[in-house]
Amino acid sequence: QDYYGKELQKSEDLKTNACITSARPVSKLVRDALERIHEEVVARYYGCGLVIPECLTSCRILDLGSGSGRDCYLLSQLVGERGHVTGIDMTKGQVEVAKKHIAYHMGKFGYRKPNVEFFHGYMEKLGDAGLADDSYDIVISNCVINLAPDKRAVLQEAFRVLKPGGEMYFSDVYTSQRLSETIRKHRVLWGECLAGALYWRDLYSIAEEVGFSPPCLVTASPITIGDKELEGIVGHCRFVSATYRLFKVPAGSRTGPGQVTYSGGIVGHERELVFDANFTFKEGQVVDVDAEMAAILQSSRFAEKFLIRTRGANTAAPQGCC
Repeated sequence: QDYYGKELQKSEDLKTNACITSARPVSKLVRDALERIHEEVVARYYGCGLVIPECLTSCRILDLGSGSGRDCYLLSQLVGERGHVTGIDMTKGQVEVAKKHIAYHMGKFGYRKPNVEFFHGYMEKLGDAGLADDSYDIVISNCVINLAPDKRAVLQEAFRVLKPGGEMYFSDVYTSQRLSETIRKHRVLWGECLAGALYWRDLYSIAEEVGFSPPCLVTASPITIGDKELEGIVGHCRFVSATYRLFKVPAGSRTGPGQVTYSGGIVGHERELVFDANFTFKEGQVVDVDAEMAAILQSSRFAEKFLIRTRGANTAAPQGCC
């Protein structure tokens, strides 16, 4: 709270690029939306990667660790006036910055009533902020889960508040090995999103324990520290900023592998939908998918955008592998 509320006043105050690594070019739609966001909100933004999933019209979205609200105000424009975005953050000063500019942004977007709200609270305890079960289509998070000591609690809470078929789409920092006690207790490395980073294999086991589908890797970029003292403390450990998507696939919706055809029509992705590192769906093109991907597409908000033909559960099909 001190690091993000007091020590850092703007993104230029960060000592590493862990929190500002972007792995994918930004579309014109997103660039235009960013230009409409208040300069103070942008200056106090410390996210990593890109947390803008597709097919957002009228969706209800929850942003874990929303900070100054930059991603919330961006998504506010993409879900439209009938959609809704909730932000929650543990740093009171950041929440105050976000709340201060609600009226400014609603006027800028031409909305008659706000479609955003912000809460001061913890992402491990969403119930304390009154967030109900099965209430969101999408949960996003941008470089903050590493700041939570209990990652499993964060994923468990995200799973709880998601509707059946809902998605957790998030960027975070991961490590090539489990970190030593010295690194994990280093104050600056923690604030810079490195000391609390999860060993990447642990994400897969935690997601499975909680009930999510296997993680789909979207993008990944190596992190350079650029500070000799911090590099010496970190040693041979390597860090990466990665964006993953997890789905709350309803029990009983898994059938088997099959073939899917993207019908097009998602704003900004009309001709081609790059779903993750394994699957790119071009409009009108038949694609073989494994049972997991078939279940994800069939049970999620993407269902109406695809023609899906599944085979029996015992039929073999290519398995996705990152």
